[in-house]
Amino acid sequence: MPAVRSVFLSDIHLGTRACKAELLIDFLREYPAQYLYLVGDIVDFWAMRRGIHWSAAQNTVVQKILRRARHGERVIFIPGNHDEALRDYVGASFGDITLHAEYVHETADGRRFLLIHGDEFDEVTRHHRWVALLGDAAYGALVRANVVWAWVRRQMGRPGYWSLAGHVKRKVKKALEFRYGFEDAVMRSVRERGLDGVICGHIHWAAIKEVEELLYVNCGDWVDSCTAIVEHADGRLELVDWHREIAPPQPPQAPRRSLEPLPPEVELADVLHRADGIL
Repeated sequence: MPAVRSVFLSDIHLGTRACKAELLIDFLREYPAQYLYLVGDIVDFWAMRRGIHWSAAQNTVVQKILRRARHGERVIFIPGNHDEALRDYVGASFGDITLHAEYVHETADGRRFLLIHGDEFDEVTRHHRWVALLGDAAYGALVRANVVWAWVRRQMGRPGYWSLAGHVKRKVKKALEFRYGFEDAVMRSVRERGLDGVICGHIHWAAIKEVEELLYVNCGDWVDSCTAIVEHADGRLELVDWHREIAPPQPPQAPRRSLEPLPPEVELADVLHRADGIL
């Protein structure tokens, strides 16, 4: 894959079991860039209060980002609500990475985009923190359940990736109402500031769409959907769905295999370790 001008990532959630660090390493290897924007919730301090999981792959992600900064790539970090402790250091630089509360990125074709995490437009996060913490724990449980479900699908010979957490988000009416209310609030702010669009994260719902002649762009996440936004040399923005990029081609008629029983001495942790390598 060719190098791109800019890469935008959000909601990596380092420090949790749900973080898809191995997939992110592969993505970063394939997409060198001039600019790398980390659009919030890169490290999940909320979840780390309940228990820290820091794998070798997650350490590699940090090393790769630092290496890209050292080699001349402009790396800008905009903290989100899960790594809000870093907002106390806005304006400082760490290892050639600069922290900003927000940022305006100009694309190669001259458009100006507001870069924010987006939690400032989330009424629940701003005014009902305990509800946000409860919802975060519930979502994390769904994402972890994806690991077991993915193993079951592979045993049954089902190709591709299917997300339990994503399915629940799409089916729950309140989640849809929150999503569209969030988008409307963000776009009103962008319009008032005379910009061409926004690139954000926070809601774990990747998108590129036009809203009344402005562009709404959401990076998605790396705990469930594994998506990112890239800017090409001509200024065109593209949503990269890494699950789809690496998915093997589906055979014309994939044979269905029955689920084989596990030997009694095999622990669930061993199964999960072999299935996704995240424990």
